[in-house]
Amino acid sequence: MTVTLPVGQDAGRPAHRDGNVLRWLGAYTASTIGDSVYYMALAWAAARTGSASQTGLVLAAGSIPRAVLLLGGGVLADRFGPRRVVVASDTARCLVILGLAGTLLLTSPTVWMLIAVALVFGAADALFLPAVGALPPRITAASQLARVQGMRGLATRTATVVGAPLGGVAVALGGPVLAFAAAGVLFAVSLPLLLAVRVSPLRDAAAAEPAGTAWRELADGLGYIRRHPLLGPLMLVVAVSELGFVGPLNLGLILLSEERGWGASGMGWVIAAFGIGAGASALLLTVRGRVPRAGLVMCLTVLVGAVAIGALAYAPSVPLAAGVAFVIGLFAGLGGALCGALTQTAADPAYLGRVTSVSTLFTHALAPLSYPVTGAAVALLGTGPVFVASACLCAAGAAAGLLLAPLRRAELPG
Repeated sequence: MTVTLPVGQDAGRPAHRDGNVLRWLGAYTASTIGDSVYYMALAWAAARTGSASQTGLVLAAGSIPRAVLLLGGGVLADRFGPRRVVVASDTARCLVILGLAGTLLLTSPTVWMLIAVALVFGAADALFLPAVGALPPRITAASQLARVQGMRGLATRTATVVGAPLGGVAVALGGPVLAFAAAGVLFAVSLPLLLAVRVSPLRDAAAAEPAGTAWRELADGLGYIRRHPLLGPLMLVVAVSELGFVGPLNLGLILLSEERGWGASGMGWVIAAFGIGAGASALLLTVRGRVPRAGLVMCLTVLVGAVAIGALAYAPSVPLAAGVAFVIGLFAGLGGALCGALTQTAADPAYLGRVTSVSTLFTHALAPLSYPVTGAAVALLGTGPVFVASACLCAAGAAAGLLLAPLRRAELPG
C-alpha cells in the first residue's frame, strides 16, 4: 500500500523547507517540551506531598497504562488515522493537566490525586507515541524520512534542554500550579499546528479499512512484522540493543558517579556530553538527508556505541567520561535515527501505527524494566562488569543485524 501526497505538497522539497513538515515538527516540539515540564511538576508535587516511596509510586504509575495500552494505541492509529489519535491524545493531556492546575488552586495535592493523573497521562501517552511515529510517511515523501528523523531528534534534544529548566523556573515562581499550567498551555499550542498539517490518504483506501476486532487487527499487525523480511530483524535489533543500552545510561550512570565521587555536577557534564553527541547525530541526518547503505551503517554505529558503553565504566575522570559519553550519543543516536527511518520506509503505511507501537514498547516500556536488574547487579558485582555485560548485550543486537542479510543490505529511498 502507498500514500498519495496531498495537492500542493512537493515530493521533491527538502523536509526542512516544507511548511507541512515544519508544522508537524512545531507541534511535536511543543508537546515534547510540555512532557518535560509535566514530569518536573509531577516529581516536585509528589516529593512535597508524600514520602520518598510514595514519590516513586507516583512517578512509576504512568508507566503501567503506557506499557499495557501501547499496542492498542497502534491499532487505533491505523484504524482512525494517526493525526486524529495524536490530536485526541494531546487534547486529553491538555485538559487533564490544566484541570489539575485548576484543582490545585483550590486544594492541596494528595498522593492519590497525583497517581490518578499519572495513570490518565500514561494512557494518553500510549495513544500518542505510536500515532506520532506513524505520521511522517503521510506528510512527506519517502526520500525525506531520514531527514525527518533527524529533525525529530533535534526536537527531542531541544525539549530535554529547555523543558527541565522551564519547569524548574515555573515551580520556583508559582509552585506546581504554574508548572502544570505551563505544561497544559504547551499541549494546547501543539493542537492548532497539528490541525493545520495536511495528511495524505492511503491510496488503497479499501484495504486500509478495519479488518475486524481490535484483537484481530493487533494479531494481523504482529503477523505482518513477523513475516516482513526487514521489519522483523529491525524489531529484534531494537529489542536486544535497548535492553543493553538503557540500564547503564540511566540508572548505571548515577551509580557510577556515586562510586567515583563525581557528584551531581560531574554526572551532569557526562549527561550533557551524551546529549550533545546525540544532537550532533540528529543534525547530521537532518542536513544530509540520506545515508548510503543505511542498514549496514545502523548496525555498525550501534556496535561502536556498545563498545563505548563498556568503556564508560573505566573512564578515570569526568572529562574522559564526558568524551566517551559524546561518542555514545553520536553513534547510538545515529543508529537509532536510521532504525526509525528504515522502519518508516519499509512498513506499509496502513500498518505503521502497529509497527511503531511494537518498537515503542521495547524502547519506552520493556527496556526500563532492566533498571532493577541493573541496580542489583551493580550492588553485587560493581559498575565495571555490569557496564561490560550491558555493552555485550547491546553489541549482540548489532551483530544480529549484521548477520541478517535483509537488514545489512537495507537502503533508504533516494
